Amino acid sequence: MNAAWSRRVLETFDASARRYDALATLQQAMALRLAEHCRRTDIVSGFWVDLGSGTGQLAEALEAIRPGQTVLRVDGSAAMLRQHPATAATERFDLSAGLPVWSRPPTLLASSFVLHWLPEPERQLRRWWNALAPGGVLALSVPIRGSFPQWHAAATAAGVPCTALPLPDGEQLLEAIPDSAIHLQRQLLFTQSAADPLRLLRPMAELGAGTTSAPQLSATAWRRLLRAWPEANGRSFRLSWRILLVLLRR
Repeated sequence: MNAAWSRRVLETFDASARRYDALATLQQAMALRLAEHCRRTDIVSGFWVDLGSGTGQLAEALEAIRPGQTVLRVDGSAAMLRQHPATAATERFDLSAGLPVWSRPPTLLASSFVLHWLPEPERQLRRWWNALAPGGVLALSVPIRGSFPQWHAAATAAGVPCTALPLPDGEQLLEAIPDSAIHLQRQLLFTQSAADPLRLLRPMAELGAGTTSAPQLSATAWRRLLRAWPEANGRSFRLSWRILLVLLRR
């Protein structure tokens, strides 16, 4: 992932900002789940940050579980930040460049469906963990390798490249984090169904999440891919996500 590709990612999310919430049902569900795990965890009030906040789904869920707590919403997309309430605390910053410089360390860094878009996600995660205040918590959900098995199988059967975004390996992500820091670690599997595979892929493109560093397929290759998509039960098609959910304590 280079700087030009990172800019293209931000541009695609800029373009999808107004319709993001209507389409991002899985992202909304994961934001709520991550916030619920934070509610059950002893986290000091203070400086809380949502990294890659998008339209603010996770930040809103976190503020709901801790009344009176403000969550700084950090994102590289100006269009996404414009979807937040005027009273929200926001900061525009491209996380592919690292982290902003703050006057105090955060007691909570939270991020959902963002880390896989950044270069060297293992290094970024270590950087985030190191930025925490002593005793602070890093709450993360991220799609990982093992997602989209149906897409990969269809590409192999059709003899075309799989253009799904390469996702980080869950175990490798945590290699640089001490085992003693892992407060919670779970891998979740979510499966979406539709009457045809194009309906599974189109929302990803409309969200801006269809951006990939892989070469684009021709129309003919796309038709071959969709024809080769494995059927679930003769009437529907599926797309599965494997998601790492983890809470780390500094």
